[in-house]
Amino acid sequence: MPELSLDGLKSKATTIRELIIRITTEAGSGHPTSSLSATEVVTALYFGGFMSYDPKKPNDPNRDRFILSKGHACPVLYSAMAEAGYFTTDDIMTLRKLGSPWEGHPNMRRLPGIEASTGSLGQGLSIGIGHALAGKMDGKDYHTYVMMGDGEMGEGQVWEAIAAAEKYKLGNLTAIIDQNGYQQTGATKEVLDLTKFQPKFEAFGWHVQTINGNDMETVVAALKTAKGVTDQPTCIVSQTQKGYPVVPLLEAEGDPNYHGKPFSPELAEKAIAMIG
Repeated sequence: MPELSLDGLKSKATTIRELIIRITTEAGSGHPTSSLSATEVVTALYFGGFMSYDPKKPNDPNRDRFILSKGHACPVLYSAMAEAGYFTTDDIMTLRKLGSPWEGHPNMRRLPGIEASTGSLGQGLSIGIGHALAGKMDGKDYHTYVMMGDGEMGEGQVWEAIAAAEKYKLGNLTAIIDQNGYQQTGATKEVLDLTKFQPKFEAFGWHVQTINGNDMETVVAALKTAKGVTDQPTCIVSQTQKGYPVVPLLEAEGDPNYHGKPFSPELAEKAIAMIG
């Protein structure tokens, strides 16, 4: 379980962002912007000392769990896991290619370390509750993290899960909402405005923090606070920018959402230069 310094985490996030862009551009498909917005949180979880895991023992019953409910953002997960040693960066360059286990959404049957096959939005938190409940029943002290998108918060199953997590007092569960402001069909406020997440979760009995999710220092502090809460489920509303930090390039392209679109080779090199 690595625990990098703040500067080390920022450097690792830069590496992961470059991988996200390179593998989606190589694939000619995928969701780079949905992945870029979540990079600080995923980097901190895997490299900030918050998750206990061993790439050589991916099924260790005592491991901490991370479930990416917004499975279309798997480039950020694959990149972090490659950097963590589950597989190589050469492996993930086969993203979305015929026969590759690095599919367009995580597939737990094909890759070690993937905790849930996700892609049908709204299901990840329910799966996470299953892991957290099992941990309590088995007397394990592992923690389960679930990252959701703000678009999928419109799914009814999510709110049933939120109620269930409080009922069972799952202090070993942390939900993270990557609130990047967009979903497939447009801005989330225009599709279904649920953006005042903190009071909603608090009304369900959760401990909630709302943070700047693209600021690594703030992310680390929030994860520390969440880990210290043991008598109720915790939620981090991670307010981010879709495509961060290359948003100006996307705006120049005329599409700040850029959902499900890979960068062209030219745009990718500009983005990597901006990130670096």
